[in-house]
Amino acid sequence: MLKSFVGVSHEIYRIFTKRIIDIILSLIALIIFSPIILVTALILFYQNKGKVFFFQERPGMNALPFHIIKFKSMTDEKDAQGNLLPDKERITPFGGLVRKLSIDELPQLFNVLKGDMSLVGPRPLLYKYVPLYNSRQLRRLEVKPGITGWAQVNGRNSIPWVEKFEKDVIYVENISLWMDIKIMWLTVMKVLKRDGINQSADRPMEPFTGNN
Repeated sequence: MLKSFVGVSHEIYRIFTKRIIDIILSLIALIIFSPIILVTALILFYQNKGKVFFFQERPGMNALPFHIIKFKSMTDEKDAQGNLLPDKERITPFGGLVRKLSIDELPQLFNVLKGDMSLVGPRPLLYKYVPLYNSRQLRRLEVKPGITGWAQVNGRNSIPWVEKFEKDVIYVENISLWMDIKIMWLTVMKVLKRDGINQSADRPMEPFTGNN
C-alpha cells in the first residue's frame, strides 16, 4: 500500500508539480540573474558582431525536436577552406569565462519557461547520438531534458559517457521532489567550485561513439 502511494505521488510530481516548480523557479532565476544576463548579452553583442545567442536543434522528451538557447561563447572564424576552426581556437577570453562560470547556460531558463526543458533532467545532447543509444540509454528521452541533472552533479564531463547515461537513467527511474532539490543544491556547489567541467584542463568531453 505504501509503495503504491509513493509511486502515485512521484507520478503526480513528475506530470504536474514539477512543471509548476519549473515555471516559478525559472522566473525567479531570470529576475535574480537579469543583470548578469544583460551585461553578458551586451558584451557578446559587441564581441560577436550582433550575434548574442547560439541556437541548436536537440532531441527533447520522446526525442521531439526543440531549439536549445545558449550564449554564443565562440566566434565564427573559418580556415582558408571555409571550415570552422576548432572550438578551442574560436573561444574568446570572455567566452571562456562565460563557459567556466556556466553563464552560457542561463538562456536555457527560457527553454524551461516554454516547456521544452525542465530545470532538472538529462542534458539534451546532439541528435546524432540518439541512434547510438542502447535500449536502456534511450530511457533518458522519457523525460524532459534539464539544465542540470544527476550526471552533472556526479562527475559531469569528467566521467565516461556510458557512466553518465546510466546516471541519467537512474534519475528517470527515481524522479522525486527531494531528488530534484538535492541536484539543484549540488549544482550550485559544483558551479562555485567549477568542478568536472572538462575531462582535462585543455581537452573538452570527447564525442560519444556508442561504446564509450
